[in-house]
Amino acid sequence: QVQLVESGGGLVQPGSSLRLSCAASGSISSISTMGWYRQAPGKEREWVARIHSGDWTDYANSVKGRYTISRDNAKNMVFLQMTKLHPWDTAVYSCWGQIATLTLTQYRDYWGQGTQVTVSS
Repeated sequence: QVQLVESGGGLVQPGSSLRLSCAASGSISSISTMGWYRQAPGKEREWVARIHSGDWTDYANSVKGRYTISRDNAKNMVFLQMTKLHPWDTAVYSCWGQIATLTLTQYRDYWGQGTQVTVSS
């Protein structure tokens, strides 16, 4: 059993910064790529950023230069530092990880429940 739990969302003003955290727990053997997605009201889920096990990162064009993804492998955590937030960044942000467990050695995708980020004046 693996769980991903996000935290750090909230209501902020345009131009502000916010840092999201995601902690993976359970019978984890290894974590490969981790990342973040978001879904705005009435829109499809959108990939935001990912970080590979070697710390190589890539970003959606809409957030490049404003968001930074990082991870703490010892704590099985991934972070998303968001700066210069715009109202259109408003969405539910969910973390995702490719995780192998102690009983299932193949990597499979796991998702968190999401945390709401609202950017509004």
